[in-house]
Amino acid sequence: MKMLEFVDDLNAYSYSYPMKLPSRKLAFKWVESRKPERYSSAAPLAPNARLRIVSERVDFIDNVIISVTIGPSNPEFLKSKDKSTWNPKDVADSVLSDKSALRVTSTQKLAESSILDAQSNEVDGERYLFYEYLVRKSPTKSAQESNNYRQYVAPTAEHDGMFLAYW
Repeated sequence: MKMLEFVDDLNAYSYSYPMKLPSRKLAFKWVESRKPERYSSAAPLAPNARLRIVSERVDFIDNVIISVTIGPSNPEFLKSKDKSTWNPKDVADSVLSDKSALRVTSTQKLAESSILDAQSNEVDGERYLFYEYLVRKSPTKSAQESNNYRQYVAPTAEHDGMFLAYW
């Protein structure tokens, strides 16, 4: 798999992303849909404005998106300040909690995200948390059934009380 590296000096992070996926004979054609910007001026993902998109790349042909978000931890899920005690599922819940909820009826809400798997790994001395989840929401307005799902894999790292998540 051919990878390229993206470096954001503004927010002090970098990541590698695929250019080709030989197993599926895909050659991605990435477009930068949101240029890197500071957390304080980035678009919020929810009304509480905690989690914000700071950068985004899109391949419109293969329907693949790389979104980079930054936001603080949610103390409802991560009660301890000691990072070594954090459970990967709790980190995933913390990051995903700042996304909107899908309204089922006027009095009932269904959680938008369902975590399928969560684990942690150490890479170059830094702890990364990886989680796979489903989102119960249609990417198009024409498909409104509640059984439409999108699947995501997200690595997340914590630095100075802020989570950096890649979608």
